[in-house]
Amino acid sequence: MRKILILALCACAILAVSPRIVGATAAAKPLQIYFVDVEGGQATLVVSPTGESLLIDAGWPGNEGRDADRIMAAARQAGIKQIDYVLITHFHRDHVGGVPQLVEGIKVGTFVDHGPNMEDSEVTRADYAAYEKAIAGHAHVVVKPGWGLPIKGLEVRVLVSAGDRMASPLPGAGEANPFCKSEAAAETDNTENSQSLGLLITFGHFRFLDLGDLTKKKEIELMCPNNPIGTVDLFLVTHHGSDLSNTKATVWAVHPRVGILDNGARKGASPAAWQIVHDSPGLEDLWQIHYAAESDKDHNVPEDHIANVKENCEGKPLSVSAEMDGTFTVTNGRTALQKTYKK
Repeated sequence: MRKILILALCACAILAVSPRIVGATAAAKPLQIYFVDVEGGQATLVVSPTGESLLIDAGWPGNEGRDADRIMAAARQAGIKQIDYVLITHFHRDHVGGVPQLVEGIKVGTFVDHGPNMEDSEVTRADYAAYEKAIAGHAHVVVKPGWGLPIKGLEVRVLVSAGDRMASPLPGAGEANPFCKSEAAAETDNTENSQSLGLLITFGHFRFLDLGDLTKKKEIELMCPNNPIGTVDLFLVTHHGSDLSNTKATVWAVHPRVGILDNGARKGASPAAWQIVHDSPGLEDLWQIHYAAESDKDHNVPEDHIANVKENCEGKPLSVSAEMDGTFTVTNGRTALQKTYKK
């Protein structure tokens, strides 16, 4: 309990510090983000300019440790030997399943999540039990909306967690959201998706948004009637591009410059959600981890913006290098194509 309270106090304190001031000492180095291919799950490795690391989710279990191996390959590429924080957005298998194999292969500092599993499902209860067993002996923090993580050079702000949302808009945000009036009422979702831990990572003028698998009703509750987030530079398309998520009230309101789709060959990237992201006002580019085999050519980006075009692949990642002025570069791990987006 003492560990948890100390970290929570540190996390709250860091939120009071401007990320521009905190990041000034590390301005020469970029923020690195690796979107690891875990075949339609999530594993996003964030490495700060000071070398501190945050892994958001850990992919699937099984497959001879495939996803843990791919995460560790990204860590080696980033030049780190341990992961300081592993944040689990929710307890579905494609997000939490890889944790037991991960802790066997690399040192992990602190686990962060939204609290106990809230889904009445045998498989989710089993995955949550496996997670609890795997993290025994590690520091563990349950976070609430408005909290942050003390990673030097970054501001990591929790926006939603365990079905709750932050009480006040972020500085500079809070304007009326014009896209709310066109949203139809959404059904209640009783799965762990609705409990997703979503966060905003800020590095100087660069802002990266990840809402986990948050579903439509919770998206609308967060974003309506006023937009509490403002605009972002990079958006990890929610729920792998599922049409159970990705309302215009969310995607169009945050006005992303670039979207990343962490879909699988046959998971996510639904045409309806893909189109909403693609048509988002001001979007400069959309990238995909996989070609969506069950979609069509009109709802896939060009091949040079896809990390894995074949279903049975080597699991190439997409990566991002971001500067404090808001400029960032996306690299396709399959082709080495790089594209830079200036603020």
